[in-house]
Amino acid sequence: MSRHKELSAQSLAFWGPGDLGRVTEVFTDNYTNHQEPDVDGGPKSIDLKEWTDTVASFREAFPATKVEIFQQIGEGDYVSTRWRFEGVLKGEYLGLPPTGKTYAWSGIQIDRFEDGKIAESWVNWDMYSLFKDLGIIK
Repeated sequence: MSRHKELSAQSLAFWGPGDLGRVTEVFTDNYTNHQEPDVDGGPKSIDLKEWTDTVASFREAFPATKVEIFQQIGEGDYVSTRWRFEGVLKGEYLGLPPTGKTYAWSGIQIDRFEDGKIAESWVNWDMYSLFKDLGIIK
């Protein structure tokens, strides 16, 4: 596996248990994450601090998320990763109380590298399946 693919996999692994203090080993200081959809349904771009805060908050709700990598394709300074998350809602999430139920959702992340670290990510994830399973939408 190439170093870029390893770093892309590590960027997704941060959503599960582990040390968020290592994000500077994976991402550039000027990292930008483009989420589509974001939790409100639209596109959103956030910097490394906002991304780290989002991940930390998510981990409080889903503390033992399992990250599964299905496929990675690398070309030049880009890596595309198709993934699946599975977690148990053990904390409050978007105003919902903990349910203790297991939820799963999938997505694709495309990372752009600069100087050996991820400088930018574009993430599309299946918010609708997760929100349907959580009972947020019908």
